[in-house]
Amino acid sequence: MLTALIIFGVTYALLLALPRFRAWIALGSAALFIILGILPIKDVLGTVDFNVLMMIAGTMGLVSLFIDSGMPALMADVVLDKMPNVKWTIVALSLFAGIISAFVDNVATVLMVAPVAIAIARKFDISPVPMVIAISVSSNLQGAATLVGDTTSILLGGYAHMDFLDFFVFRGKPGMFWVVELGAFLTMFVLLWLFRKETQPTVASEHTVVHDFLPSILLGGAIVLLICASFIKHKPPVTNGLICMSLFALGLIVNIIRSHSFSELKKPIMDIDYETLLLLAGLFIVIGGITKAGVIDAIANLFLHIGGGNMFLIYTLIVWASVLFSAFIDNI
Repeated sequence: MLTALIIFGVTYALLLALPRFRAWIALGSAALFIILGILPIKDVLGTVDFNVLMMIAGTMGLVSLFIDSGMPALMADVVLDKMPNVKWTIVALSLFAGIISAFVDNVATVLMVAPVAIAIARKFDISPVPMVIAISVSSNLQGAATLVGDTTSILLGGYAHMDFLDFFVFRGKPGMFWVVELGAFLTMFVLLWLFRKETQPTVASEHTVVHDFLPSILLGGAIVLLICASFIKHKPPVTNGLICMSLFALGLIVNIIRSHSFSELKKPIMDIDYETLLLLAGLFIVIGGITKAGVIDAIANLFLHIGGGNMFLIYTLIVWASVLFSAFIDNI
């Protein structure tokens, strides 16, 4: 167990120190667990959550098609037209990103909305950094609002056998959705104060022309199917991944048929973040290794010992430990 714990600690230290090489660090660590026999080869595939990897890849592909269609830009144009000045525009874009992120992965959401914020910043000669941070924070917050808003929600919801409605009402009490929305409502006032000096009036511009509505239909279909799948008991473990990958494949096939060329495959396939997928695959194996070695049980026992049987204290320790680690390492 000590060897596994040391490898695990060194792995996360390297992930923090060398973020550009995260995928290779995770894969190298995973290889060590296998070579040293901590995780038997026969158990390797069982530790990798292919459902999550397929879901992320499929969603990234769908979002690439969605962005190329011009629909996100059109939605942002509509928001901009309704706002009187830059301050309210930033607030609206942040809330807009949050709404999207409640149903689409937050990384994909930021990729949709951040370019709009950057364009506004260039137009009014202001720094885009605070705007992009506001959009990112709002997106990250709202990702926890529903079962399909973030991969971590799907992971934990699946483990707890929760369905989509449980995020609204859980065991007769208000669910996670209402807590998140309260936080989003309060952030609006924080943003209004932070950007109080950005009072330049915005001018309505021509709306972006959407040339293809199929990606919007496919992305909406993915959301609906993921919600419906959450109510199905005893479904195959890769159901969500198959939904996302199948709809992405359908979008690619339609593009090939329309253009009579396979060149349409290149951009959406290349837009998938393969480094993140490799990182997660490596980390799944690493976590499987330390679980096999008993490290997870040891950590659980440590929390129980510190908490002294007080469930609130134990819960608080787990939450704040996750907050601390997630500030530096991917929340998945």
